[in-house]
Amino acid sequence: MLTLFRLVSFTVLFTVHLVSSLKAADWPQFRGHNSTGIAQEDQPLPESFSDTENVLWSAKVGDGIGCPVVADGRVFTSGMVDDQTLGLFCYEAETGKELWRREWATPDLMEVHATNSHASTTPAADAERVYFYFKTLGMMALDAKSGELVWQQKLPRPFFVFKWGAGMSPVLYEDKVIFCQDDDLSPVIYAFDKKTGDVIWKEQRREMAVNYSHPVICQTDRGAELIVAGTGKLIGYDPQTGERLWYAKTLLRNIKTTPVCRDGIIYISLQSGGIANQWLVSVDQADTGNSDGKVSKMEIQAFVGKDKVPDDFYERTFDQGDENGDGLLEGVELDKAFLFPDNFAGAKFGDKNPADEYILAVRGGGRGEVTESHVLWKHRTKHTDHIVSPFVMGDRMLLVKGGGVTTLFDLATGDAIRPPKRIPNASQYFASPIYGDGKIFIAGENGRIIVLKNDSELTVLSKNDMGEGIVATPAISEGRLFVRTRTKLFSIGE
Repeated sequence: MLTLFRLVSFTVLFTVHLVSSLKAADWPQFRGHNSTGIAQEDQPLPESFSDTENVLWSAKVGDGIGCPVVADGRVFTSGMVDDQTLGLFCYEAETGKELWRREWATPDLMEVHATNSHASTTPAADAERVYFYFKTLGMMALDAKSGELVWQQKLPRPFFVFKWGAGMSPVLYEDKVIFCQDDDLSPVIYAFDKKTGDVIWKEQRREMAVNYSHPVICQTDRGAELIVAGTGKLIGYDPQTGERLWYAKTLLRNIKTTPVCRDGIIYISLQSGGIANQWLVSVDQADTGNSDGKVSKMEIQAFVGKDKVPDDFYERTFDQGDENGDGLLEGVELDKAFLFPDNFAGAKFGDKNPADEYILAVRGGGRGEVTESHVLWKHRTKHTDHIVSPFVMGDRMLLVKGGGVTTLFDLATGDAIRPPKRIPNASQYFASPIYGDGKIFIAGENGRIIVLKNDSELTVLSKNDMGEGIVATPAISEGRLFVRTRTKLFSIGE
């Protein structure tokens, strides 16, 4: 196992190479540097805290689940000020002083799942600017000091059938803002120029269904690669040009977790079900179907909402699957409607167990299809979560799933190191584990954060109640833990 010193040293060196404009104390995007969840510093962090204990400052920020980010001593997060007003907030990290806020009117928003929020995306930030996406506003860059708009790129409004809504966030790499929007209508990935907002490159990802996995950078012997997980495929791009370098057909119907890259290897955990099963269950649960095992356009419209379904959605999906032209999708037609012809990922219609889950490791640096040559190991397991991303530390991978069940796997082989073990918080989990000061922080949806010692047994150090539900992954910077509950932002420190 890597020692703590070697682990921190590696991540610091990697980060300096990756984005020279970022500081070690920054937590610049979803889950920090390269979405690893690992703090780039060794300052002490509190073991015990609550919504009143060891609180350095707090602020009301409205309903939201986007994560806080920290850059150059400033903390950024978003929230719904009211039902139709979005806010983006900037605070001084040390004192909690509000430096600025921007608000936008956001009428005519489609319904989203109760666990989600319209303020669902995480900003990305550096010393100069904060980059922020919202489904009706597109991608924006604002001056980090003043909040003034620097540039804005209007983007097509995404469409999501299953009401989870938009949840993808921008990530930073060198002079680029990378943004992947795998929706149910027109999946696409963009690379914007950080200074101007110009599109450097973009690629239509037509074989993808809706996904929520963030792009990450994998350093290989052949150079840096942009890794994006999606429907059925893990794809490696050239981050400078957007060229597809390789792909591995080894994933499932969709993915909501974000991979972790280390030493040229990509580690993934995912859980997904069959598309036919998802459609039939959703239509029936919404009381729009008649439980006949078929889906009609009328049922889709009733499930999604009257006049909410774009016409080209039917052209892209329903019409290509309705092979007999009877206006109904049934059986394998459901798979053909909502999966790309050359990408029938995961469980198919008729499978006895449509839900599936895996952990796997793929070596970067390949070219062309690398399913057989670069997949190092792939194991079916019953202990993944469909939203919580894996945490890689030393020679182990930690998974957390609903109910607080944790499992540990050996990175070299993917084999389980110990049986599943429940931490003392039987909650649902949406936030991913983060690490700093030898401690692992795991936030539950019920608002309680479990702190584990980074030892062989993952000893429980404390259980801390933040008084309100947590969906957003916390951030770490300069000896502080920044926790975003449903309506508040906390700075936690000694």
